Amino acid sequence: MDVIRSSLWKSLHSYQVYGANTNVGKTIISTAICKSLRRKFPDEKIWYLKPVSTGPLAEADDCHVGKFVRGINTDCLFQFDEPVSPHIAAQQSSGNVPSDSELLQSIYSKISQYADCAPGWALVETAGGVHSPGPSGTSQVDLYRPLRLPTILVGDPNLGGISSSISAFESLHVRGYDTSMILLFSNHKYKNHEYLVDYFSKRNVTVLSIPAPPELQPDGGDFQRMSEYYDILSESDPMEHALSLLKANHKSRTENLESMASRASSVLWYPFSQHLSISPATITTIDSAYGDHFQTLNTSREDTRRPLLNPTFDGSASWWTQGLGHGNPELSLAAAYAAGRYGHVMFAGTVHEQALTLAETLLANMPNSRLSRVFYSDNGSTGIEVAVKMALRASVVRNRWDASIKDLEVIGLKGSYHGDTIGAMDCSEPSVYNKKVGWYTGRGYWFEYPTVKMVNSNWIVEVPEALKRELGPGSQYRSISEIFNLSGRQSEPLANRYRTYIQKIIKKLVQEDKRRFGALILEPVVLGAGGMIVVDPLFQKLLVEVVRESRDVFESGRLDTRDDWTGLPVIFDEVFTGLYRLGRFSSGSFIGVEPDISVHAKLLTGGVVPLCATLASESIFESFISPDKSDALLHGHSYTAHAIGCTVAQASITSMLAMERDHSWDDFKTQWQDSRGPEIWSVWSREFIEKLSNDPAVAGVIGLGSVLAITLKDSAGSGYTSTISQDLQSRLAQGNGREWNIHSRVLGNVIYLMSSLTSTSQNIRMIEEFVDSALHSKV
Repeated sequence: MDVIRSSLWKSLHSYQVYGANTNVGKTIISTAICKSLRRKFPDEKIWYLKPVSTGPLAEADDCHVGKFVRGINTDCLFQFDEPVSPHIAAQQSSGNVPSDSELLQSIYSKISQYADCAPGWALVETAGGVHSPGPSGTSQVDLYRPLRLPTILVGDPNLGGISSSISAFESLHVRGYDTSMILLFSNHKYKNHEYLVDYFSKRNVTVLSIPAPPELQPDGGDFQRMSEYYDILSESDPMEHALSLLKANHKSRTENLESMASRASSVLWYPFSQHLSISPATITTIDSAYGDHFQTLNTSREDTRRPLLNPTFDGSASWWTQGLGHGNPELSLAAAYAAGRYGHVMFAGTVHEQALTLAETLLANMPNSRLSRVFYSDNGSTGIEVAVKMALRASVVRNRWDASIKDLEVIGLKGSYHGDTIGAMDCSEPSVYNKKVGWYTGRGYWFEYPTVKMVNSNWIVEVPEALKRELGPGSQYRSISEIFNLSGRQSEPLANRYRTYIQKIIKKLVQEDKRRFGALILEPVVLGAGGMIVVDPLFQKLLVEVVRESRDVFESGRLDTRDDWTGLPVIFDEVFTGLYRLGRFSSGSFIGVEPDISVHAKLLTGGVVPLCATLASESIFESFISPDKSDALLHGHSYTAHAIGCTVAQASITSMLAMERDHSWDDFKTQWQDSRGPEIWSVWSREFIEKLSNDPAVAGVIGLGSVLAITLKDSAGSGYTSTISQDLQSRLAQGNGREWNIHSRVLGNVIYLMSSLTSTSQNIRMIEEFVDSALHSKV
């Protein structure tokens, strides 16, 4: 599996040496550190590793270190003859050129071997400057980031070196590296070290200067002079200080990691958690994250030679937000740019480029001709609050009701969930999430509905028992694409039964029960927190159509003749399902109708910062236009349209659009090709889904886009309070002998996983194999 651990062992002090530029003395300073370590810790092992070296072998950096420091181990993994940048040297080489993954695996394997022989120290020296390319052409600062070795930055003592040193530090810092210290040669002409000491003291980074090495002479005495230089330097106060600091930093880091769970259990209040079941032993400590994985603290730490960190697959995509990989440098740089350019600027009556560009991008790419306005808020729940305010006001204006009307309700689906704020809660039926919240009232009617899943190799539309008299027993289909072929299914008898059932309920609610409704709100295709339930898309499509056709039922007074919404304003909650989570830019496109309002968050910012965009039609917008300010949409947040979020969102959407344009998901799509309907695909393989569907412990399974949901059979009853899936969750967390594990979330008897949009097919297949084996093993 293409998974790299962050490199951290309790018994091995490992550091990566970066240079602010080429020819700043990385190898000389590395040699000096090794020499000092050898003197100060004579009983510990010292290793020097040069992953990539260019130039004649006799002049290689590892040879230099080995020549001047006796009793240590030196290694070079890939040596190229030409003394040029590694990517050019690799191109000109006739030998093996490692991929980024191969290089990282080789480095980790070598450091792991060192750790087996620890206690000791390891220095890993890079080539050239921070952004010098590796053999593949990837910038080193990005190439080596998965290892997240603490960094020793060798500063530049030359003219212009202040700038290059600060720039190098910032490049490391914005990517999540921890710079332990900066070392550089003294230069009494430019005095860079004096400036940098003051500059970095404000950033809690130690800067140490050391004497420059003797200049090379043609008399043949260079070796002797360098030997004497290293001897003196290794016993100097700056080197003594450096070693003490490196040792203290390592101790502090490991102790902090090992104490975090205990400290957290006494001061933090966790979301969606019953604290009677939480203890330090149940809390996962995350040191960092990169790609698809957290780097989590290894709970079995008796052997100090075992790695302290495990790669843990982020199986919930960090509550559905992560899409482009953790630690994505493009998103990090976007956030840093906006923070530097704006910080936060207030948005009422102002505009900044980032908010405007993002709004135009969303509207241009959303497959919905109705939408023309974008309202920003903080997160999905508040975005839903905004959407409901919009829809209810539009209904009030259309029907000329009193604006203070208190009995307006929404129509939705059972099991839907639209957020944790009070107004969003009221859009959902009573459930475990809200029934004990004092102010919750539940203002709506929620339809039961047929669901989609694979059972025993068959794709079925399953009708709830309570609806079988009216809708029939459901149907079986040859593929999931056939289920989503809504134009073809319109002629099915089931479609007529759906329509009749919906019409009957709506008329009863309004005409007989005298209830007033102001909006229809749906999660397109998948109800997330309700249990990863896939609703029959035909039912959702017909529900929207019937509502829009029922103008005479819902609307009163003088009917507006404009060509806009009719019946009720329709809200699509795409907070979870939108922006390629299910394989398309908009999940609403699956059901073939356009909402009047749609809400987008989660993947909007690629899992970096909170932001939500509520998109609305011009008609909805005009419902708030009036000479009276109290008729305006009086809603906003201190951080409305914050520039950091908007900039990151623009970068995230640009990346996702490029992936679709560049056919990045074609390997996944190919295995799901089907001529019986529209393109429906999943990163999870067809064979895996079918195998799960035949497992005796599984009640049903669905794979759509990056989402996998497995419903387990529970004789004690299904639903959020079921504990049947916790055993499988525990087995995935334990790793079952693997060097990685899976962090997952459960929703009662449903366990779900979701990948990022950048996950490789190799990684997905390995996860599938793990899930399959864990399903049949015991804790």
